[in-house]
Amino acid sequence: MKPITLTTDRLALGPFTPAAEDEVYAAAQDPDVQRWTMVPSPYERAHAHHFVNEVVPTGWREDTAYSFAVRIAPDGPLVAALGLHRRDPDVFEIGYWAVREHRGRGFMTEAVTAVARWAFTELGAVRLEWRAEVGNAGSRAVAQKAGFRMEGLLRAALRRNDTTRDCWIGSLLPSDLGLTPALAHLPAVGDPA
Repeated sequence: MKPITLTTDRLALGPFTPAAEDEVYAAAQDPDVQRWTMVPSPYERAHAHHFVNEVVPTGWREDTAYSFAVRIAPDGPLVAALGLHRRDPDVFEIGYWAVREHRGRGFMTEAVTAVARWAFTELGAVRLEWRAEVGNAGSRAVAQKAGFRMEGLLRAALRRNDTTRDCWIGSLLPSDLGLTPALAHLPAVGDPA
């Protein structure tokens, strides 16, 4: 797929380019980004170079992952990173981090909502999943504000540095955003547990 740019009232979301390498490196030095996301820790310049020059273009080209640089205006500062990864043909997982000085302004929720709408309307996504290590309250708050419904806890579902960690999982369906789903959904009746 050819990379695209999305816009919201305040933001421009486009693919990372090689010119963003320094911004990515600087943002990933934040201990919270390294603690709560899947970026390497310690995060070195080579990681940023590989991300913007290899990971991002390959994901778009192979139609498997769509990474967005979230900016205030197309040429504005980087405020966040957001990735959408194909888990199977119709299901995608969303992940994100915000630059420390731009947190708490609603940018991340705005960006997640824009990418979710795009995934449902343009990619034909049936379901978006959000996962975060238990304790990542900031990520959970963004997901809930964007409309994700918390579905529970997955034991040993995140692997990082030769350990597994428990994670929360939530989902977003097209109908949660008032959109028509690509496939009909027949929800369970009652609690199966």
